[in-house]
Amino acid sequence: MTEPAVNPPPGCPAHAGATPLYGPRFQTDPAQLYRELRAAHGPVAPVELAGGVPAWLVIGYRELQQVTGQPQLFGRDSTRWNAWPSIPEDWPLRPMMTPAPSILYVEGAEHRRRAEAIGDALTEVDPYELRKYCEEIADALIDEFAGRGEADLVAEYAHRMPLLVLCRMLGISEEQAPALIKGLLAMLDGGPDAQAGAQQLMAGMQALVEAKRDSPGADVASRMRAHPAGLSDDQIMRDMRVLLIAGHQPCAYWISNALRLMLTDERFAASLSGGRRSVSQALNEALWEDTPTQIFAGRWATRDTQLGGQRIAAGDMLLLGFAGANSDPSVRQAGGAPAEGNRAHMSFSYGEHGCPFPAQEAAEVIATTAIEVLLDRLPDLRLAVAEHALVWRPSAWVRGLVALPVSFTPGYVAG
Repeated sequence: MTEPAVNPPPGCPAHAGATPLYGPRFQTDPAQLYRELRAAHGPVAPVELAGGVPAWLVIGYRELQQVTGQPQLFGRDSTRWNAWPSIPEDWPLRPMMTPAPSILYVEGAEHRRRAEAIGDALTEVDPYELRKYCEEIADALIDEFAGRGEADLVAEYAHRMPLLVLCRMLGISEEQAPALIKGLLAMLDGGPDAQAGAQQLMAGMQALVEAKRDSPGADVASRMRAHPAGLSDDQIMRDMRVLLIAGHQPCAYWISNALRLMLTDERFAASLSGGRRSVSQALNEALWEDTPTQIFAGRWATRDTQLGGQRIAAGDMLLLGFAGANSDPSVRQAGGAPAEGNRAHMSFSYGEHGCPFPAQEAAEVIATTAIEVLLDRLPDLRLAVAEHALVWRPSAWVRGLVALPVSFTPGYVAG
């Protein structure tokens, strides 16, 4: 199906000679594409989204810090976008850009109020309890395929693990999980089902808030309802939706990307036979080399300005190129390798709209537990196909495998 054409704003510099931000190159070798963009344009590159929509991709580490650290100059409110008059109603990426009164788009004092409620609700998650039910969920998922001797660790494990943990943290019933993950994937893929996926996700959050009104519990949704910030049901619904999206897919692909690294790189062989130091190393390296959120949309210029040698017009959209910034030669060692233990990557973003620290801690507990329990249960885990046969999702937004097929000696299944 042909994408709807979009007429760029008059004189838009991002449109002339812009690089398409879609197609097979993001599936095969995005790192090389970022190198080419950096060589041709520097730290801020003109790009084109599906349908000819212009934008700027920020791939410089320092420039990304500037954009995320200066909300007065690069705001989150997408109503500023100068391309809105030309965007068709059926544009596949519209759900990702449409302004909504959620924590993602509000600014200033309102953002701080909403962020405080979320941060406080997440801070009350007991890390020991979190680790305990991460182990329970991991064991239950592994039980489903341990006796077979083979599995797809994306569909059967990495995708399901964080979603089920998040369901318990947020107060969502496990019965909702299949519909929620379907809606999430459809929306983030930006295909013809994107808008339907967004609506499906919103309906699930609406049901959650209504349930907690009548039956509060020891969960994030209930704590947000009781928070002194006094959020409305609509605000809680929208912010819970953001928490689910931001918490699920990046964590799922963090797990599978780190597992791929451990299964294909001989440096991590000891971890597969009982070592544990390298689990943390693999998770950190995966964030540098294959960060789950490659590109995030975005920021919108509040006035005409300059960034990375480019002239940015008021209302221009800037896309946060986390993967490109993580590969910026200015923050890498000679040879391009990140320093072991260096956590200065941009994978959790930066500034007031960055991932809250309690959420980062929870994601690390989920990912670490998922891998450690898997290796404990299936110590001879091995890739079931050649490394070059692994297929990455065809998305500029996320970096994750379509499948991670493995084989192993059939293991014990709890009765």
